[in-house]
Amino acid sequence: MPASALKEQLTEDAVDMSDLTNSVGFLTRLAQVKTYETFFEDLGEYGLRPGEYSTLLLIGRNPGIRQGVLAQTLRVKPAHMTKLIRAFEDRGHVERTIPDHDRRSVELSLTQAGRDFIEKHRTAFTKHEASLKSSLTEAELVTLKRLLRKYSGFAAEEEN
Repeated sequence: MPASALKEQLTEDAVDMSDLTNSVGFLTRLAQVKTYETFFEDLGEYGLRPGEYSTLLLIGRNPGIRQGVLAQTLRVKPAHMTKLIRAFEDRGHVERTIPDHDRRSVELSLTQAGRDFIEKHRTAFTKHEASLKSSLTEAELVTLKRLLRKYSGFAAEEEN
């Protein structure tokens, strides 16, 4: 019988993670998993997905945004963005316009149904964001957001 079989089965708490506990990539991945799990717990019943909701929010805040600029801003591959926008169109949330001055670009705007969808779920989304504070103090959360913006190169205004 191998020596490893003689050992007790490892539990999650006993796994040696010493090479990973200071890895920015690994810790970021775990944070993303936790954030998404919480998102689906809080908002899954509404059929919301994190990437979809944030994309709709950006289109709503930036009517006429070019699809390519949106993809670059969200760091989404153009092919994936095209699929997402088609799905939004199928649901009646987004309309695409090809401007006369640049027939190669596509401008995006929310339809009334898209604006209604955002408003209908805004309170649930806000409550979800507030629930993320459960394991961090307010000051820690502000610091985490600031550091994530800095690390990701997101030069938006500082918001709490």
